[in-house]
Amino acid sequence: MRAYLLLGLGLAACLPNGPPTESKEPAEVGSKKATPSKKATLVRPSASAAAADPALEGVFTDDFERGSPGAAWRSVGGGWKIQDGRLCGQGARNRGIWLARRLPVNARIEFDAVSSSPDGDLKVEAWGDGVSGATGTSYNNATSYLFILGGWKNTRHVLARLDEHGEDRWEIRVDTSGEEPRARPVKPGRALRVQIERSDGRTLSWVVDDVLLHRFTDESPLAGPGHEHFGFNDWETPVCFDNLRITPLPG
Repeated sequence: MRAYLLLGLGLAACLPNGPPTESKEPAEVGSKKATPSKKATLVRPSASAAAADPALEGVFTDDFERGSPGAAWRSVGGGWKIQDGRLCGQGARNRGIWLARRLPVNARIEFDAVSSSPDGDLKVEAWGDGVSGATGTSYNNATSYLFILGGWKNTRHVLARLDEHGEDRWEIRVDTSGEEPRARPVKPGRALRVQIERSDGRTLSWVVDDVLLHRFTDESPLAGPGHEHFGFNDWETPVCFDNLRITPLPG
C-alpha cells in the first residue's frame, strides 16, 4: 500500500552552431489515470544491463558537447540525439534515454531543460530501473518518480510515483498570468534550471529556477535494485536537456 505525507507545497525564496568537432565524454569527479489503448513497439534492454552499470560514487557531469550520446547513455526508443551541444528528443512517446550509472539512494540531480513548443511537456525520471519505457499509449507502468513540467499541453506541473496518471500524483495547475511563480507555464525556448533531490532516503524535493514546486515524503520509497537510474523522457514535443550534474549525498 502506498502512503504519502505531504510536507509542504509552497514558494521557496529566491536563492542567492554546428556539430561538435571532437568527442567529449561526460565526467565523473571522484571515484572511478488513463487506460492503455494500442500497444507501442518497445526496444527494451535487459534488466541485467542496468544491474551491471557502475555505481555513481562521485560527482557526475555531462555537458553533451560531442556528436552522440555515447556509451554513458542507454536509449529505450528512437529520436534521441545530440544537437548544438544538448541532448534532444522528439516524439519519444515515453520511451526515454537512461544514464548508464546507478544512483545512490540520496542524490542531488541538476540540469537545464528547454521545450521548443508552447505545449511545454518537459519530463524526466528518477530512481527508475534504467531500461524501461512505456509499453502503451499511457505511461502508467513506470518504474520511477516522474517529474513533468508543463504536461498535458502546458496545463500542469506533476510529480508522480510509477504512474503519471495516478490519482495519488501531486500537481499544480498552470496559471498563464504568471503571477504565481510555482504555476508559471513553460515558455518555448526558455531554459529552466531544474533540481531534484532526495537526502534522507524518503523525502523528495523538486525546485525549478529556485522555486520549490513540490516536496513530499514517500513512506515506501523507490530505492535499491530496479530503482537506481535517472533518465530524460518526452512525449511528442521537441525538448532538449543540458548541463547535467549529479551529486551523491550522504546517508
